[in-house]
Amino acid sequence: MRLYPFSRHALSGAVALALLSGYGPAVADGYRTPPAPIAQIVDAPPTPGVQLSSDRRTLAILGREGLPSIAAVSEPILRLGGYRINPRTNGPVEARTNWNNGLSFKDVASGREARVALPQGLRFTQARWSPKGDVLAFVGEAPAGLELWVADVRTGQARKLTGPVLNAAFGPAFAWLPDSSGVVIRAIPAGRGAAPPAPAAPAGPIVQENMGRTAPARTYQDLLTGAHDEALFDHYFTSELVRVDLAGQQRRVAPAGVWSSVSVSPDGRFLLTERLKRPYSYVVPARAFPTEIAVLDWSGQVVKQVADRPLADDVPPPFDAVVKGPREVHWRSDAPATLVWAEAQDGGDPRNKVAIHDRLLMQDAPFTGAPRKLADLAERFEDVQWGRDDLAIVVTRWWTSRHETRLAVNPSNPGEPRVLISRSYQDQYGDPGDPMLETNAAGKPVLQFTPDGQGVFMAGAGATPKGEYPFLSRLNLADGSTRELWRSQSGWYEEPISLADAAGTRIITRRESQKAAPNFFIRPAAGRAQPTALTAFKDPAPQFAGVAKRLITYTRADGLPLSGTLYLPAGYDPKRDGPLPTLLWAYPAEFTDPKMAGQVVDKSSNRFVRPGGISHLLLVTQGYAILDNPSFPIVGENGKANDTYVEQLTADAEAAVDALVKLGVAERGRIAVGGHSYGAFMTANLLAHTDLFRTGIARSGAYNRTLTPFGFQAEERTYWEATDIYTKMSPFTYAPQIKEPILLTHGGADDNSGTFPVQSERFYAALKGAGATVRYVVLPNEAHGYRARESSLHTLWEMTNWLDTYLKPKAAPAKAAD
Repeated sequence: MRLYPFSRHALSGAVALALLSGYGPAVADGYRTPPAPIAQIVDAPPTPGVQLSSDRRTLAILGREGLPSIAAVSEPILRLGGYRINPRTNGPVEARTNWNNGLSFKDVASGREARVALPQGLRFTQARWSPKGDVLAFVGEAPAGLELWVADVRTGQARKLTGPVLNAAFGPAFAWLPDSSGVVIRAIPAGRGAAPPAPAAPAGPIVQENMGRTAPARTYQDLLTGAHDEALFDHYFTSELVRVDLAGQQRRVAPAGVWSSVSVSPDGRFLLTERLKRPYSYVVPARAFPTEIAVLDWSGQVVKQVADRPLADDVPPPFDAVVKGPREVHWRSDAPATLVWAEAQDGGDPRNKVAIHDRLLMQDAPFTGAPRKLADLAERFEDVQWGRDDLAIVVTRWWTSRHETRLAVNPSNPGEPRVLISRSYQDQYGDPGDPMLETNAAGKPVLQFTPDGQGVFMAGAGATPKGEYPFLSRLNLADGSTRELWRSQSGWYEEPISLADAAGTRIITRRESQKAAPNFFIRPAAGRAQPTALTAFKDPAPQFAGVAKRLITYTRADGLPLSGTLYLPAGYDPKRDGPLPTLLWAYPAEFTDPKMAGQVVDKSSNRFVRPGGISHLLLVTQGYAILDNPSFPIVGENGKANDTYVEQLTADAEAAVDALVKLGVAERGRIAVGGHSYGAFMTANLLAHTDLFRTGIARSGAYNRTLTPFGFQAEERTYWEATDIYTKMSPFTYAPQIKEPILLTHGGADDNSGTFPVQSERFYAALKGAGATVRYVVLPNEAHGYRARESSLHTLWEMTNWLDTYLKPKAAPAKAAD
C-alpha cells in the first residue's frame, strides 16, 4: 500500500530533518525556533475570511485556524493520480487545506452580527452559499470522515445533514441545487469496506510500453506506480451521487463510479458529469485518464453522452496544446439547460498553422438536435461570461504572444463575434479589469449589466506608475470603450468586491492602507462620501508596524525600467546606521514585449503588509534590509526569451545591486540573494555566474533541467529541441563555479511539478563534491510550500542563522579547511 506515514523512512521528523541537513556529519538537533518577534508574528491568530451571500445581504465571517502542527501534517496520506488525500477522511490533506474554526453572520444593512454555535472543536472547509443566500453549507471534519453541515441565516443555527460519508478526494464534495432545496454530494459507496491491502510480494514486474506512438508527457508528481495504486485509486476515488435535502433526506442518483466532476443544470433537471475509466496511466495524472462526459437525469440515466475521451497521454508539449474533442464542457449560466463546450480545430496542437484554433458549440435540452456553433476562435478558448439571450463575453488567449481577446457573441443568433478588447495580458497599465458578476436565481454567475442594458460593470486593479488604485468602470457593449465610475482614493487600496444593488449605486469593498488593516466596507459608487465599515479586523502583527517600505526604481543596462519594494528595519536611519546587510528576494518572469516588462507599479504605498508563514520579510525584524520582488524580467519573442536567460538575469541583478548601493542602504560584498521555487533556480544561477552576492538561500528549487525535459516554467521547447539552452540554464552544470555559501531547503514531500526533492538532493551532492560551503535541509512531510508550524519556524531559524553567519558580519567568514 502506498500509504506514507508520512516519510518512506521510519524516522521521527526531528531525526529525519537532522540526517538530511548539516554542514558535514548529521547532527540530531531537532526543530529550532527563530528569534523574537518572528515566532510571535507567525503564531498570531489569522484574520478571518469573509464570504458575501448570493443575495448580497449577509457576510459570512469565517474564523481561520493557524498553522497546523507537524503531527497533523504527518498524518498518513495517499499519493494517487496526481492527487493527495487523507485516507482517514477520504478528503484533502492537512498541507493543502485552510480550515475554518468559527462562523458568524453579519447583516450588511444593519451591521448586526450573530455568532453561529458550532460543536466544540469542529473545523470545516468548502463553505458555499445557497443560491437564495439564506443558508451556508460546509464540510465538517469528523474522526471517521467528512460530514455535510448547513447554517441558517434566519435562525443562526447550524446542523449536520449527513454522517461522515462525503468523498472529497477530487475536491468539492457537494453542489447546491438551483432552488436551494438541497445539494448533490459525492458519497462514499455504502458498504465500501476496507482498502485493498498491499500484496505481500510482487505478482510480477511493472511494465510500460509505447509502440511507436508520439506521446510526450511533462513532469508530474504523485502518479500511479503499479496495480496496487490502481486498486487504491478505485477504492478512494469511487463515489455515488446522492441528493440530500435540507431535512437530511437522501436519495441515490447515480451508482458507484469514479465521478471526477458533477454540476446541476440551471433549471435543476440534469446533472453534467465526468467519470474516469480504465485503462489508467503511470505517466500522466488522473485528469488525463479516459473520461466519459455525460448528462444524466435524476434517475441516473444517461440523457446525452458528450464525449468518451481516450487516455490523453499524447498532448503536445506547447502550453496552448489541448486534448482532442469536446473539452471545457459546462452549463450555460443564463439558460435552463444548454451545454457549451470547446473543440480544437488544430488537432490540439497550436503549432499547426490554421486560421481557427478553437470552436465553441452549444446544444439545448433535450440534446437531440445537432450542436450549434457559437463562435470560431483564432486563439485558444479561455473563458466565457454569460449574460443574457443576446450577449455573452468570450475570452481567448494565445501563450506565445501573451495576447488576449474579449469577444461579444449573441447566443440566440450567433454570427461573427465582435471584438471588445484586444490586448497583451501582461500589460498592467492597460488592464481594463474584469466584468462584475452576480448570482442569478439558479445560483450561477452572470454578467451584471448597467441599468440601461447597454453596458457591463467592470472592476480592476488600476495599475499606474504611482501605485495600484482599484476602480469600477462601465464597459460599453457597442464599441468596447470604458468609462470610469469610481476609483480608490490616494493612499488607499480599496477593491470592489460586489455591487450592493442592481443599479450599481453602492459598492461593497475591501479597503486597506499602509497603516490600516484590511476590512470590508459599503460605500456609494459616486462622490467621496466616507464608506461604512462592515468589519473591524485588527492588526494581526503590530510588531511589524514600524517597518518602513517604499518603492525604488532603477534601470537595467539596456535601458529597461525596473523596480522593487525596499523594506527597512524599524527606526533605521541611513546617516546614523550606515549600510545594512541586505537580502534580495526575487522570482524571474518572462515577457514577450520589453514595454510590458518595463512597467513600474508601486505596490507598497497603499498596501497593508503583515508577513507570516515562511516569509522572508520576517527577517527585516532581525536588522536586515530586504529588496522584495525586484523586477527580474527575461524578455524575448517567439518563445525564445530563455536564449539569453543567464545574461538577462545577470543584468537584472547588477541593476538591483547598483541601485541599493547608490541609495546607501547596502554595500557591495554584503548582499545576499534568495528565492523559492523558480526563485531558488535563479539564486543558484546568480551564484554560479556572478560575484554580486556574498551568499544565497534557495528553497525548493529545480537545478537540473534535464530532469524536466518536456518544458518548464515558461519554456515550451523540449530538451531535444533546445539542448544547449537546458544545459546552460541548469546551475547543476556549473556547480564547481559556486564559491559562495548557499543554504538549500526542500520539502521532503514536494508536490510541485518539476521540483522533485531529488533536485536539491543531487545539487547538494554536486556542490559537496566540488568543495562548496553548503547546508541542505529537508523538511519532513512538507510539500512545495511549507505548512507545519514547526517546519515554518525552523525554516525561518535556518534563514536567520545562515544570514547571521555569512552575511551580517562585516567581513566574510573564513572558509573551513579541507
